[in-house]
Amino acid sequence: MGVQFTPQESSALYGLLAEDTGDMILKTDREAFIVHASPPVDRRGFPLANELFGPHLLDLVHPSAAGEIRAKHDAVINGRPDGSWVEFPAQSYGAPERWFEIQMRALTDDHGRTYGALSIMRSIEERRSFEKQLFVASMTDPLTGLTNRRAFIQMLRHIVEARVGGCLAIFDIDHFKAINMKYGQTVGDEVLVVFAELVRTLMRAEDIISRIGSESLGVLLPHSTPDSAQAICQRIVAALAEIGQAQGAHGFAITASAGLAPITGSLDNTIKDAEQALTLAKAKGRNRIETASRQRLSWLPTRRFW
Repeated sequence: MGVQFTPQESSALYGLLAEDTGDMILKTDREAFIVHASPPVDRRGFPLANELFGPHLLDLVHPSAAGEIRAKHDAVINGRPDGSWVEFPAQSYGAPERWFEIQMRALTDDHGRTYGALSIMRSIEERRSFEKQLFVASMTDPLTGLTNRRAFIQMLRHIVEARVGGCLAIFDIDHFKAINMKYGQTVGDEVLVVFAELVRTLMRAEDIISRIGSESLGVLLPHSTPDSAQAICQRIVAALAEIGQAQGAHGFAITASAGLAPITGSLDNTIKDAEQALTLAKAKGRNRIETASRQRLSWLPTRRFW
């Protein structure tokens, strides 16, 4: 038998529902025990199908969000509602994580006393999926699939602020503009993709690789010493020279230069040191790696990527 709503409950319900059949309606008592749930709750896989009296509101909520939802319900019961929606992960019961949002309003009797709450709950999976796609797109270089410059700066800032330590390397494909001008952008794109895949293959699993410029890749090597980072980067420079000479699909050699610098307590100084080391590598003939030294690089101009 369906539960009859009082006039006060009906008023609260229609103030929340707005004719959305996908919305789920929950009626709870002062202690947040569920005394009525609309049919969509059963169809969403929550454990309320057989007995609607007894389950608690928090039975629907993942433990990580239980405190926030409980506080929201208590605020409504105690006359402190704010009318806002709260997003939360649902209790999974072994299923994939699902996200919902909930809004609550107080239920009062003829004397103005609050005896429970009426909540509207709806899935936000589609919205969160779309937001995630937008976030990934905003942080990804579409050509190489690597993270982009924006993401790279944020990750470097985190390493600096967390004092993780390690090194920053900046790689440049040598004479890339000349390749583009002579063979076209399509060939240039192919070269970039091959180079990105090579770097990704030869770096450690914990290293972070990003495209930070038209022909430039930035690599964060957390926890590495300058010597170990130089060995890794030298392997990449040498490998590219070998495959670029032997397998150049368009009859030209492909090489890269790299600048390496320890990650210091300053983001700007770390970037500047790596850029100047790269400038020195190019000045010395390219197809090589140089490591930053403040005394040795102080005369060099800084080539800005940012």
